[in-house]
This record gives sequence, C-alpha cells and structure tokens, in this order.
Amino acid sequence: MFNFDWAKRTHKGLRRWILYIVRDSAKSGAEIMDVMEANLQGWWRPSPGSIYPLLKRMVEEGVLSRSADDRYSLTTSGKEEVDHPWPWPEQMGQAPKSVEGAIEVISSYTSYLEDLSRSNDPKLAGGGNEIRKLASRLSKLGEKQ
Repeated sequence: MFNFDWAKRTHKGLRRWILYIVRDSAKSGAEIMDVMEANLQGWWRPSPGSIYPLLKRMVEEGVLSRSADDRYSLTTSGKEEVDHPWPWPEQMGQAPKSVEGAIEVISSYTSYLEDLSRSNDPKLAGGGNEIRKLASRLSKLGEKQ
C-alpha cells in the first residue's frame, strides 16, 4: 500500500510514483496527476507546483524524457531506477545514520536478492562469488559481537 503521509511530506515519494506511472506508457503532467488522484480515490491530488518542477528536474537528471507533445516517458536510466525495488540511500537523500539503519538497508537488499533467487531472475547471474564474500564479511562482524 502506498504511504500517503510520506508522499505528502517529500518529493521522493512522488518521484518513485511518477516513475511507476510512466513505466508502461508516456503521460503528460496532467495525466500523471489524474492517475495519482485516481489511485488515492480522490483523497489527494498533487498540485502542479509539486509535479511540474519535479518532472523538469527528472528530465534534467536523465530519468525521464519529454516529447514534443509534452508527454513524459522513462529513459534507460529511469527504467533501471524502476527495476530496483528500493531507492538507494543516496536517492533517499541520506545514508544510514546508525548501525540499526545500516542493518535495515542491508536487510532490504538481502530480501531483494532472495526474491531474485527464488524467481531465477537473470539479474542475479554471476553475483554468487560477491555474495559469498559479503556473507563471509558479515559473518565475521557477527562473531565479534
């Protein structure tokens, strides 16, 4: 379920949402706002003052492209961002600030890798050796505690 309060407080929630909305077909800014409002059954609609500056920034960052008819679509970089289920800490605007935060991030990425493994996703191919190295390093950290 979409976290409504978080999206209202920060553009980071809107950014991810926009990427998911345009992943299948190009949309105008107004269409993006319509989809958001429909997804929340009319409870909230983002303002043009929130959406259009964010769309402009996303085009400048290269995750969206804007066509001559003012429709937005994903670029290769945008597709890579959508394919990743959790934002990188840099995209969230901060790196973990505590051991607990770092463990939470590692746990999230571990869950992602487990999902890929269960589905035999080719994205995981060739990563076994690095995963074993990380597991060994983490195991050694656990032994010190």
